[in-house]
Amino acid sequence: MSEKRNVIEQSLQALLEDEEFLPDLKAQTREQAFKSLVAILSTPNQIHKSFLRVALENGTIIRVPSFRIQHNNTLGPYKGGIRFHPSVNEEEVSNLARLMTLKNALHEVPFGGGKGGVVINPKEYTPKELNLICKKYVQYHNDILGPDKDIPAPDVGTGDREMDWMMAEYKDTHPGEPYRGSFTGKSIINGGSLGRREATGKGVYFTFRYMMHDFLHDNEQWLKNTDNIFAKTALVHTDRKLTIAVQGFGNLGSVAALEAYQCNYLQNQIVAVSDHNVMLYNSDGLDIPGLINYAKGHDGDLPASEENLAEENIKATLHNRDDLLEMDVDVLMLAALEDQIHVSNMEQIKAQMIIEGANAPITEEADEYLSDKGVLIVPDILANAGGVIVSYLEWMQGRETQFYKEEEIYDLLFDKMKKTMDTILPQFFGDPFALRQNCYIHSVMKLSTVMYRQGKLY
Repeated sequence: MSEKRNVIEQSLQALLEDEEFLPDLKAQTREQAFKSLVAILSTPNQIHKSFLRVALENGTIIRVPSFRIQHNNTLGPYKGGIRFHPSVNEEEVSNLARLMTLKNALHEVPFGGGKGGVVINPKEYTPKELNLICKKYVQYHNDILGPDKDIPAPDVGTGDREMDWMMAEYKDTHPGEPYRGSFTGKSIINGGSLGRREATGKGVYFTFRYMMHDFLHDNEQWLKNTDNIFAKTALVHTDRKLTIAVQGFGNLGSVAALEAYQCNYLQNQIVAVSDHNVMLYNSDGLDIPGLINYAKGHDGDLPASEENLAEENIKATLHNRDDLLEMDVDVLMLAALEDQIHVSNMEQIKAQMIIEGANAPITEEADEYLSDKGVLIVPDILANAGGVIVSYLEWMQGRETQFYKEEEIYDLLFDKMKKTMDTILPQFFGDPFALRQNCYIHSVMKLSTVMYRQGKLY
């Protein structure tokens, strides 16, 4: 059924054996309740699939597959992005919806988990055609969307433009009803939140920085006396220059790279970045602000030729994009798509620390292999929640029609992520579970407790 189902089952098995968790459930009743939890949390509540009828500008009519999968709404309305990408399929969207449920539970964001997708390459369509696809998506999934039902946001291939279009269509099809909270990740002028575009990338780097600087320094003596293999990995890399490679240079990867480049807490040297075309390498460190400036003027792409590099006075050598994963660096930041590290390349991974900016970029087999070797993996569920946290703040601002300043947004974001890490990191460095499993156990514990209290296990 998927890797996420396996980790849910593993988490529940660990909780089943912990008699202090839901102590009122005993013996056969306890086993029955936990079987119910596996069934509920491993499957989505609803799967919605529609073929959008789209008229292209050349007069051709096409049918485009689209999905909206609603996994669980125990903690609040369904929440999750809409992805425009050729690889979109039902299993992928279902996995991502499940991950959103767990992510919101981990960070105590009062949303459930959902996800959407449209099977297209957006670069192959004109703005007018994309506008129509967005409108059709809202029309075809109209009954299930809404500020208190299911609240989409941007994902791969979508941004504030698409969310603006979709919110406008929702407003037109629901006259007289509240609409600002129907979509998040909108432009500022349409009720979006300052800092929303940068939130995921900033949160990804903040998670790593907080663990490697604040937490390690505050707990250094305790960590030196523990036998935890991951503590040893972290301590070896404390107070030294860290070489970093970043896979993916879109909104997420470029922002996270810039945060690492500008960081005053850690000694970072970003030696490699890649996108869908190329990898750039410089052993002395890349000019990240220069690369961001170039990408802004070139449809988000990195320089892909010696001429492009020379024109921008950027010092780097060109390499195959796939070579980045196997580089001999301290830190690998994954900010592209899922399943990038897998059974075929896991033995070639040299980085001792991996940050999952993208969702599910490491397969289950590769995750177990690397964790057994002591590679410290900061999982997606912990690291990339910045987007949904600021989406929640945007949703709240839309309801209250009061808006935070950008610095206030970042302060609230970092406070939220710090609170989660202050709960998770002591458990992680104090027991044999990898960080991902610790996060899943915490999420499943929250969801299970709420469902039990709501009487949903009978």
